[in-house]
Amino acid sequence: MSESPQKQPRKTQQRSLRTKQKLLDAALEAFSESGFKGTSTRDIAARAGVHHPLITYHFSNKDRLWRSAVKYVFEDFVAELQKAQDIHAGKSPKARFAAMIHIYVRYAASHPALHKIVLQESAHQSPRLEWLSENFLNPLADAAGRYIAELQELGVTPPGDPLIIYNMIRVSSGTLIALSRELKSTSNIDLEDSENLDALADLIVKIYLPGDLGENQ
Repeated sequence: MSESPQKQPRKTQQRSLRTKQKLLDAALEAFSESGFKGTSTRDIAARAGVHHPLITYHFSNKDRLWRSAVKYVFEDFVAELQKAQDIHAGKSPKARFAAMIHIYVRYAASHPALHKIVLQESAHQSPRLEWLSENFLNPLADAAGRYIAELQELGVTPPGDPLIIYNMIRVSSGTLIALSRELKSTSNIDLEDSENLDALADLIVKIYLPGDLGENQ
C-alpha cells in the first residue's frame, strides 16, 4: 500500500532538515579545525555524508554556510545563557552570574567550535570577523560588561574595566577548553572530566567574583 500524498512532502521536508543539520554540524567541526580558507565545501559534504551539490542547494555558497553554522551555535549558546538566567532569576546577582559562568564552561566543553571558530577568525581582520562581532560578540560583551559593573558596585567583582574582566573570564573558560588537548598533553589536565569542568568554573567564580553578599549570596 502506497503512502498518502500528505505524508510524502512531510518525509521530504524532514529529510531535508536532517541533511541541513548534518551540514551545519560538519561545517562547525571543519571550520573550527581548519579555518574558513583551509576548509573546502567538499570536505564538509564528506564529513556530513551527503552529496556535495546539497551545500549549494541549502546554503548557496561556503560563506553563507559559515555564517549559518556560526549563527546556529551562537544562538543556541545565548539561549542556554538565557535559560540559566530564568532558572536563577530569584537569586542574587552574584549567584546568577556564577550560574552563567558554569553554563559557559559546560557549553564550551560540549561545543568546542564556539571558541575555536572565534580563535580562527581572530587571526586576521575579515568581513566574517566583523559580522561575528557585530551580531554576537559585541552584544554578549555589552551585556556582560553591564552585569559586571553592577557586581562591582556591590563589591562582588574587583575594580577595573568591566570589559577587560569579562574577556579575562572568557579566556579563562572558553580558550582553556579550546586548548584542552594541549592541556592534557602538557599539564595532565583532562577537561573532558566533569569534575574538572566544575573545578574550573568554581575557580573562575572565586577569582573574579570574590566579594560576599552574605545570606543572599
